Amino acid sequence: MEGVAFHSMKLRVLGSSGAELGGYNLPAFLLDRYLLLDAGTIGPAIKEAEQWKIRYILITHAHLDHIRGIPFFADNLLMRNKRHSVTLISISHVLEALKNNLLNDILWPDFTRIPDSNKPILKLKIVVPGRTFTLCGYRVSVYSVNHSVPAVGYIVEDGQGKRLLYTGDTGPTDSIWSAADSIDCAVVEVSFPNRMREVAIKIGHLTPRLLLKELNKMGNLPRKILVTHPKPQYLRQIRREIEALRIKNIRILKDGETYEI
Repeated sequence: MEGVAFHSMKLRVLGSSGAELGGYNLPAFLLDRYLLLDAGTIGPAIKEAEQWKIRYILITHAHLDHIRGIPFFADNLLMRNKRHSVTLISISHVLEALKNNLLNDILWPDFTRIPDSNKPILKLKIVVPGRTFTLCGYRVSVYSVNHSVPAVGYIVEDGQGKRLLYTGDTGPTDSIWSAADSIDCAVVEVSFPNRMREVAIKIGHLTPRLLLKELNKMGNLPRKILVTHPKPQYLRQIRREIEALRIKNIRILKDGETYEI
């Protein structure tokens, strides 16, 4: 699986909402069947047979809306007696938070030791900001972003040089934008409308105007800009404000859609 290469990058939106309401799933993006970007929603969004193909989950941060699908997914794997491991990948703070506060045999069983520690349902892989590693035939680069807890974004590059940026949750930040110059596609958050700028900055999120300032840090804009994480309570206003930016090839994601990068 480590050396698998794909002919095209296809991104399937399992969830892209900044809050959970009827018809709005929490953030999770399936890249070419085997790789998840965050895991707020898994089971409710895809068929069982598709769940079994997932082998890796890149996690941006430890907030519940980005990890909530993991414990139920692990339980599904155990119940179906799937004899393979899924690797959770993130910075040390995130994986420690998962182990200490969720997979702790109190809130949920520790699936890093089930069915046994030699062949567990879940494995953990620590990565470091500023470093690049290979995964599923991709090169994955890790960058710190500015959120209310330690968080990272990822740039995923395939063998043909196509590059996808996923910021996860972030307020105004720096390093990831210079690294993402001339990228093919950016999945970037906008959580609040412009009038909530101070709140957004305080807790590490973006508004449409703040997004424009972030994009201006790049020399060349991405070919596609896909907006994730809007609060559904403000979705109509955020949509109007994004349209007012007059940026080419920008759109708000919808759950269930698939995009070719």
